[in-house]
Amino acid sequence: MRKKRVLILQGGNNEEHEISLMTAKEVNNALIDLNYSTELLLVNPSTFENDIINHKMDYCFNALHGAYGEDGKIQRVLLNLNIPFTHSGVLASYKSFNKYQTKICLKNSGINLPDSKIILKKDININNFNIFLRKYESFVMKPVASGSSYGVKILRTDQEIKDFFKKNSNINDKFKNHDNFIIEPYIEGRELTVSVIEENKNSKPIAVTEIFSKNNFFDYQAKYSQGFSSHKIPAELDKEVYQKCLIDAKTAHNKIGCRGLSRSDFIFDEKRKELFFLEINNQPGLTKISLVPEQLSYKDITYNQLIEILIKSAGCRE
Repeated sequence: MRKKRVLILQGGNNEEHEISLMTAKEVNNALIDLNYSTELLLVNPSTFENDIINHKMDYCFNALHGAYGEDGKIQRVLLNLNIPFTHSGVLASYKSFNKYQTKICLKNSGINLPDSKIILKKDININNFNIFLRKYESFVMKPVASGSSYGVKILRTDQEIKDFFKKNSNINDKFKNHDNFIIEPYIEGRELTVSVIEENKNSKPIAVTEIFSKNNFFDYQAKYSQGFSSHKIPAELDKEVYQKCLIDAKTAHNKIGCRGLSRSDFIFDEKRKELFFLEINNQPGLTKISLVPEQLSYKDITYNQLIEILIKSAGCRE
């Protein structure tokens, strides 16, 4: 019997390029263990459509992260070429990658969302930041469409705002790939995350992990560098809060229309006893130190089993 052929998409030429290479390496090892025939393609967004036509495959495993990977664009190309691919389809990828679209989709879902405002890059200035500071007391700014906490900035005081603009005198250079940003009140609390996997179109939340970061928050360095964060699984929460995390993660996965796998992030404000949904990742990292494999291992689901689940759920999805 011929081995099924899987083309693994990696790279992507964005802020998460190196993480994609790490994910692809682990995925490739797992697929070989599972007796698939594999090939890796370093994705160049400007030539991808022509590049992929030259490859023969049964499935594409999408190991990309960030723009042109999990935002719906590469999914559109694969859909148009009728090539089955892992993870979410075109629309769900767009909705989950764009933080503002995520909030629109989850409005009236029963999920508690922080207040938020959209600001254009041209409107990022000291005066507007001072308005946000007076409104929220402290606030978070992040690109509307980006991953791995790239570009996230927490601002708590007038001096921090002054320092931000002193350090980033040219906003266009600082955020050359981003035009729209989201402003939210900064919520101090416990950082929590929940993975959701899907088999036969049935979604299942796995567990709640609490994240302890050595940095101000669970940023890029804390996510992907050994020793900059630690995890507690299961998170030590009141039963009601723990179950709410699981329910909200499943609800977000289903409402947005994710397929195969997602991971939702939350913050629990202990003072107000409120759980807030922050964002969803439709293609979370699958490196050796990533959160999803750790949660699955806690539930006795192996890495190889996860990869098999994703391959079996592959399809052409709008």
